[in-house]
This record gives sequence, C-alpha cells and structure tokens, in this order.
Amino acid sequence: MILLWGIAQDRPLAWVREALEERGAAHFFLDQARAADTAFDLSVGAEVGGALRIGEEACDLATISAVYVRSHDGRSIAASSGQAEDVRRHAAELDDLVTTWLDVTQALVVNSFAAMASNGSKPYQLSLIAKAGFAVPDTLLSTARDAVTAFREHHGDIIYKSTSGVRSIVSRLKDQDMGRLDDIRWCPTQFQEYITGRDYRVHVVADQVFATEIISEADDYRYGGRQGFDVELRAYALPDDCAARCRALAASLDLPVAGIDLRRTAEGKWYCFEVNPSPAFSFYEQATHQPIAEAIAALLADGAPPH
Repeated sequence: MILLWGIAQDRPLAWVREALEERGAAHFFLDQARAADTAFDLSVGAEVGGALRIGEEACDLATISAVYVRSHDGRSIAASSGQAEDVRRHAAELDDLVTTWLDVTQALVVNSFAAMASNGSKPYQLSLIAKAGFAVPDTLLSTARDAVTAFREHHGDIIYKSTSGVRSIVSRLKDQDMGRLDDIRWCPTQFQEYITGRDYRVHVVADQVFATEIISEADDYRYGGRQGFDVELRAYALPDDCAARCRALAASLDLPVAGIDLRRTAEGKWYCFEVNPSPAFSFYEQATHQPIAEAIAALLADGAPPH
C-alpha cells in the first residue's frame, strides 16, 4: 500500500496519484481537506502499529510500503474552508501524528522531514552543495548595510533572496534598493554574486535524471511574466558528469526525489543555487513531457530506498 498525503488540488500529488492508478498500484489518499472525517490510531511500543480512517475507508499502517509527502498546514486548510475551531485543532493533531509516524516507519518516505530540513537554511544547504562538488556563488548573509554595500562594490552585480525554505522572488539589488538596506537589520538576508548564464532545473528521481533548460531574461524565471519576460522550457540532456553529480548531491541529502537549480556559464561551468526537497515538478513536466510523475510512481511502487 502506498500512502499519499496532501490535498487533491496539489498537481504533483494528483499526477503521481494518476500514475499509480495507471500502474494498478494500491494506494490510500490521506486528504488533509477531510480532517473532520479522519481518524488516526497510532501505537508505538516494541512495534509501531495503528490505522488511518477516512469515512468508511481504512488503511492498516503495517501494510504501507511507501509514502509520498506533499502535505500542507492542516490547521490552515481547515480554517480556509470555514471549519470550526475543534476541527482546526484536530487537523493540527493529525499533522503531528502523521509526522511522528513518518519518523519511525520502515516504509520508504518521499521525502522525510528530516531530509527536507536542510532547505530550511539556504546558507547551510549551500555549504552541503559545495561539498558535493558544485560551484556555488559567493554569498553574504547579513543584517548590516555597510557589509552589503562593500559586497556589492566587490562583485558589481548581486542578487538577494530569503535565507529560509519560504519561497521568495530572487531579485537583483538595484541602485533604488540601496535606500531600503537599513530594513535588513531586522531580517537577516542572503546576498549572492550574480552569475551570468542559462538556468536548468534538474529533477532527480532515485537514479533517474530529468533536466529542463530554461530560456528567459528574467532574474527569477518563475516570475518572468511579472517583469514582462517570456519563459521557454525544453527538455535537455545533461553532460554525464553533471548528471552524476546531481545524483550524488540528491543522495548525499537523503532525498529520493529532488529538484536541483543549476546555471551554466558561457565558459561551461555549472553552478548550483539550491535543492528543492519537495519540487513542484508538474510545471516542468507539462512543458517538456518528461515522465517525472511516472518515475516517482515507479519509485513508490517499488517501495524500497534507491541505491
């Protein structure tokens, strides 16, 4: 049995669910939007046991061989649908129980919260990326105007983004932004030298590598439309050594599935900016038709950690 945890509107989860159905793989959907109808009995002793129940459907935890985690904040989901406070508390308790079980289950978890935690600190994750052999941009984490000013004078062109796993829009620091630098005294911010080149998103699924080349003039192609730039995505065959490095990086972070952000300079040097531990691959699969969802479904159906 494969457990899917999230909400029906989440496209990556929906696509993996569809791929599992096409394979005829047994799965149980733990829908966070149905917290009011959900019960979770968990017992932890010499062995871990229990069951999940949603309405009339039930799933014995002992039968679960793999889990695909695309969870959100259950309490917020319940609040957004106008649920009462007791349902909101129940949703939060369910999140805690499932998270506890994920820590002790022998099932394959894609991906575990422990493994995903490295993305909670981008500077820390960047140090792990460098250890894996990728070039990384010179980086400054600061709350001091003078330090940022000196960093910009040294590199000439720099970008800034958040230090946490919360999504932020990557932007270049312009002259008109300098007047706002005093604001960072209350918010540690990450600044990096601007690397010129072309962006690539690489999805690693076990030992498979799916690369997408991104053609855009935007600082952050995900929001290129806001800047008036077109974005073109197309499938790309990575050089063997770069593909091997991506596999090794995902493995070193204990991520069976990972979204790796690369940039290739005109000189052919590969920089790595970040590893997304819960990638929204559907955006790239829709554009390139690479079978990422099917690869994840196959990994889950196999039910064993990748080699």
